[in-house]
Amino acid sequence: MTSKIIFSSNNLGVITDDQLQGMLNKFNLGRLISSKNTEQGVMKQTRYVFSTEGEFVFKGNPLYPGQLIEEKFFVEELHKRTTVNVPIPYLLDDTDDIFGWSYSLMPRLPGEHLNSNRLSSNLNQKDKFKIAGLIAETLLESHSWKVSHYGDLDTKDLTLRPFEGSYATWLYNRIRYWLNDAKKYSQITNEDVVWVEAILENAKCTFESLSSPTFVMGDFKPGNFLLHGGSNELHISGVFDFTNAYFGDPISDLIKMMTIYIDKEEIEVAKYLLSHYLDGSVEKEEYKQRLQVHMLHQRILDWGCAKAIRMVTWDDNLAFSDWAARYTDTLAKLID
Repeated sequence: MTSKIIFSSNNLGVITDDQLQGMLNKFNLGRLISSKNTEQGVMKQTRYVFSTEGEFVFKGNPLYPGQLIEEKFFVEELHKRTTVNVPIPYLLDDTDDIFGWSYSLMPRLPGEHLNSNRLSSNLNQKDKFKIAGLIAETLLESHSWKVSHYGDLDTKDLTLRPFEGSYATWLYNRIRYWLNDAKKYSQITNEDVVWVEAILENAKCTFESLSSPTFVMGDFKPGNFLLHGGSNELHISGVFDFTNAYFGDPISDLIKMMTIYIDKEEIEVAKYLLSHYLDGSVEKEEYKQRLQVHMLHQRILDWGCAKAIRMVTWDDNLAFSDWAARYTDTLAKLID
């Protein structure tokens, strides 16, 4: 389920202090002081809770059955297998007696989001390069969790459920599905389809030969990690929200940050992140092809979503292929 694309949101709705105190009582976490909405949390499933025993993040009203079970699994496994800072302990109440749905409670980690106003406005160029390096190191560490098959988690027994067919088949079918879905909300021309198929065909052999699946967060972006410390001690103090995690091609986790850097025209920072992650790899052509396909995948999702909800932030007259080529072409140049 983690590798599904989720656009809907289950809001927490109205939460009373009595309910929050009942939750704290269940885990012996003291007396409620206050609570407030989290600053980011796009899915609106989270809330800060402050008690006499500490500061916590409350997450509830799951988007699908097993969401919190698999998030707990990924948090605990990453904590056990890597040095990535994750919210431990991840407490889970799978009953519905307090709120009407299951929920989790985890410690609030220190730090700020990269896109917070205070942090982003005080970053110099040196800081930006340092953060790009930290991102690369964090992703490399999380991707050190290797598995035997491409797939996602079966929450019934916490085992790896392989994708039907090969990873290449799964990924390519997914890309074509969402490209076709985008036709419901926007114009996708024959020229666009030919352009997409050319990129897929060019990388086909590379994907068919892949054989090293790893953990993939699936949503590594500023809203899902925290930075803490001054310029000299700056580090990534927390990574969270594993709703989209699965086991696949690790470099797909680079795409959302690369997109942000390209949009901000911080091309040298993007190049530094990429080179730091690849660390002199001689397989540049293969990485280029894979990155372009993963970028294409993300651009199709972003295009379709923006067109569907009428929140286009670019020239609405651009053809899809012209719009997306800016990102795929830039990636290719960065890795040459």
